[in-house]
Amino acid sequence: MAKYMLIMRGTEETTAAMMATPFDEMMAKMGRVNEEMIRAGVLLTGEGLDDPGQGVVVDLSNETPVVTDGPYGETKELFGGFWMLDVASKDEAVEWAKRLPRMPGAKCEIRRVPTIDEFPQDNEWVVKERAFRERTGQL
Repeated sequence: MAKYMLIMRGTEETTAAMMATPFDEMMAKMGRVNEEMIRAGVLLTGEGLDDPGQGVVVDLSNETPVVTDGPYGETKELFGGFWMLDVASKDEAVEWAKRLPRMPGAKCEIRRVPTIDEFPQDNEWVVKERAFRERTGQL
């Protein structure tokens, strides 16, 4: 099994379509998919994200970090939420993504989450990270 993150991306068109959908209907659509993932035993966690206008961006490209209010300048697509799945393969993650509710302009990016075991185990920071995860119940 491997962890994959399904990242919902959308445009202004996507946001407008979501806002035009009655709340109960949107929750039912998302709830059905979440329920399927739970029944299949693949859902580890999932969350929707707040309006990008409520967020901030910390630009780390200079000596002194610069904080600006969202939304993010030239970005045409924004993350709207995510699911973390534990599935057998990328193909299985893709199949789950195909079940997500359709919205104009919506896309789902799928990224594998490497395990700590994939990093050099003699690195002092990997050793510290493993100890942290054990203390917090993540291993």
